[in-house]
Amino acid sequence: MHGIDLLVTVGVRYLLVMLFFPFSALDKILNFGGAVGQAQEMFRNRALATFVLMGGLFIEIVMPLCILTGEADRLAALVMAGYCMATALLWKRFWATGDFWAGGDSRGRGLFWDFLKNFSLAGGFLMLTFGTMTLGSLIADPFSSTHPYTAPSVPSPSP
Repeated sequence: MHGIDLLVTVGVRYLLVMLFFPFSALDKILNFGGAVGQAQEMFRNRALATFVLMGGLFIEIVMPLCILTGEADRLAALVMAGYCMATALLWKRFWATGDFWAGGDSRGRGLFWDFLKNFSLAGGFLMLTFGTMTLGSLIADPFSSTHPYTAPSVPSPSP
């Protein structure tokens, strides 16, 4: 893969992961105390909240790097899809605010759009995970890669 094709491939993959790496991961690192506090909204125990936050940091740093490099990117994208859905269900609980159906702007409406964005991101990651492949192919070789930076093989012409 050369030139513009390589640039497009890297650029599209970066657009998919840039929310997490570097931005969300860096925010968690620079505002660690606040991030632990936010995690404590779901996990009251500070040690558990810190552990969950560290797991999130690992996911937000390592999985995007796998997706960007194309190494074990299918598994990394699957993990990212699960992460997006889990964070939507845990922290974007628009139904719990009690003001979703209120007229005008509300906290519930803002969370609703964030909830949908998380699930939309999950869909993008699942597209990378499965593409035209089957679930069986992922289970058979979970660390397989899509090899995004290699030129596709061109069949040789018949004699």
